Amino acid sequence: MATPVSDLRHQFDVKTLEMLVCPLTKTRLTLSEDKTELISVAARLAFPIASGVPLLSLDEARSVDPEMLRRLPELKGPRG
Repeated sequence: MATPVSDLRHQFDVKTLEMLVCPLTKTRLTLSEDKTELISVAARLAFPIASGVPLLSLDEARSVDPEMLRRLPELKGPRG
């Protein structure tokens, strides 16, 4: 089943991730498994993605449990 056109405009474009950095540490961000947040491993913060737009304000961020950071796919092994 195809995704409705109206839903496509609210999806986060993962290519954009290459241009974004954590506003606190200026390090790269990782997309969460459920694609609803951008994670800063260095700052241990998660920034929400609302209607396809990452909210990179420290006021919007939540603290991330260190155990969750260990479960991130990019941290499990070397990149290919």
